[in-house]
Amino acid sequence: MKIGITCYPTYGGSGIVATELGKELAARGHEIHFISYAPPLRLERTDPDIRFHEVEVTNYPLFQHPPYTLALATKMAEVTQSENLDLLHCHYAIPHSVSAFLAKSMLLPRKLPVVTTLHGTDITLVGADRSYLPITKFSIEQSDGVTAVSSFLRDATYKTFGVKNEIEVIYNFVNCTSYSPASNGELHRHFAPHGEKILIHLSNFRAVKRPTDVVEIFVRVNKEMPSVLLMVGDGPERSNSEWLAHHYGVEQRVHFLGKRDNTEELMAAADLLLLPSDTESFGLVALEAMACAVPVVVSRVGGLPEVVTDGVEGFLVEPRNIDIMAGRACEILANDTVRKEMGRNGRQTAISRFCSTKIIPQYERYYSRVLGGC
Repeated sequence: MKIGITCYPTYGGSGIVATELGKELAARGHEIHFISYAPPLRLERTDPDIRFHEVEVTNYPLFQHPPYTLALATKMAEVTQSENLDLLHCHYAIPHSVSAFLAKSMLLPRKLPVVTTLHGTDITLVGADRSYLPITKFSIEQSDGVTAVSSFLRDATYKTFGVKNEIEVIYNFVNCTSYSPASNGELHRHFAPHGEKILIHLSNFRAVKRPTDVVEIFVRVNKEMPSVLLMVGDGPERSNSEWLAHHYGVEQRVHFLGKRDNTEELMAAADLLLLPSDTESFGLVALEAMACAVPVVVSRVGGLPEVVTDGVEGFLVEPRNIDIMAGRACEILANDTVRKEMGRNGRQTAISRFCSTKIIPQYERYYSRVLGGC
């Protein structure tokens, strides 16, 4: 198939999933065309079956804000015609599926099937805003196929918007070859030369991810056992998190690594993942840790209970309960037998339920159904 993919090319779950999906589909022989204002961060444009089409937005004095939605729609229609695309796959409803609807209308009577994948904040935050709710509902209902990354998100979409479409749950996935247990302890020794335990947090450092809670949890864990913390990513709460590390005097033990390309290596080097978010529609970073045989302590919110079973791959804790999260982290890190068993359980769960080899064929079958119904 020839598939157009539009996503936000930023350091967030939806962009990562969309990019990895495109790469996996290309590896299976499909021709993939990314359409966005910048190349997705994880996209390596060395594959001849993956092409990138940049959306250029002209700034006119008349417009207070650049009209990206219109420019994107024009580029979608242009690429569809020039590359003879079979369908468009939009990740994130606003504005991508709106632009796809415009492109689809521009191309009539040519058919252009549109699949929209809902990832989370496009529903729980942006779409639920009264000013965006009608257009979000419209864009979902005008899509030829709609998927959600968890049952939680599917149900939230029905409740918030009352859409009539059937929404298919296709879980996020992980490449179980790329994300795997560390082959040696070199990176672990680099960050923990004296045998300290390594905790890791990876996010876009938005307030909803609670990175300051991560520092608070680490401070408590470090009092019980020598530890270091890897903070991977960047965003608005990074400065507050750095200040907090200085405030507690642990700045030498907390490494703010910024945005990194080798997240799978960093994850595999850790002993425990912390994800104390206020909400998560799926929790991709938890799955990536599990694939690396790293136990997790995560919030009992959103779609995370669909990924993590309490006491099996790690622990689920009510959000903002810093003391309990720290206690659970210590419970894992203080007992190597427990830590390794939870790591093995996590790896097995990733392989058996969420490996790309299981999820990508679900997308292929879904594309075929959509194409057959148009």
